[in-house]
Amino acid sequence: MSKLMKRVLSAAIAIYVAFASPLVAQDNPVVVELFTSQGCSSCPPADKMMRKLAKRDDVITLSMHVDYWDYIGWKDVFADPENAQRQRLYAQKYARSSVYTPQMVVNGQEDLIGTHAMELADLIAKHKATPQHVRVHATRNGSKVEVQVENTDGSKIDGPILVQLVRYTPLREIDVTRGENAGRRLKYTNVVDELSVIGRWNGKSSQKFTARLDDDSHAVVLVQRKGPGAIVGAARVN
Repeated sequence: MSKLMKRVLSAAIAIYVAFASPLVAQDNPVVVELFTSQGCSSCPPADKMMRKLAKRDDVITLSMHVDYWDYIGWKDVFADPENAQRQRLYAQKYARSSVYTPQMVVNGQEDLIGTHAMELADLIAKHKATPQHVRVHATRNGSKVEVQVENTDGSKIDGPILVQLVRYTPLREIDVTRGENAGRRLKYTNVVDELSVIGRWNGKSSQKFTARLDDDSHAVVLVQRKGPGAIVGAARVN
């Protein structure tokens, strides 16, 4: 087999691993955050990857729209300055000199260019194979969300650890009339509307937390070291 054929085969396998849905849903899905913008011409391929990836039960995808490209001709109507600040804090953690789009962050621990499918496949597989020490349950009862976080094996989990509720919209579309993506209709998956801290977990004993979710929003819970740091547990709100 030629080197070219080997590279093509390796790429195909990597993309399959990244985007094929597993047969059985797993606890602690891998969290992939995409920092994106409607004003970024390089972002649509990454946004498309997120739509495919969102079909997997063992991966939570979150689109974090940033506002720092608004000055180049198009204001991103889904953007939140808090998302850009979250990205800057990640950049400090990874010793990056600047922020950019599209950027993905996997489990709050590793970052990559948002269009690198093979690298993403490798990182998802790596984090799926990493032993998990935290279990998160999140259920909805009317306007109340009940969350339980527990240490499953007594492992030492350093804190402080934040329990966060993330509200998102599964699908948003917009017609862009100016800027780098002028004339395009763009689709976005799991667009983050709000991220709020609902409590702090001690990393040891089982703890329960509650939060209000007054509307019909979709939501996930992220259990994450402060920083933002590593995401040690996550769950969809059912």
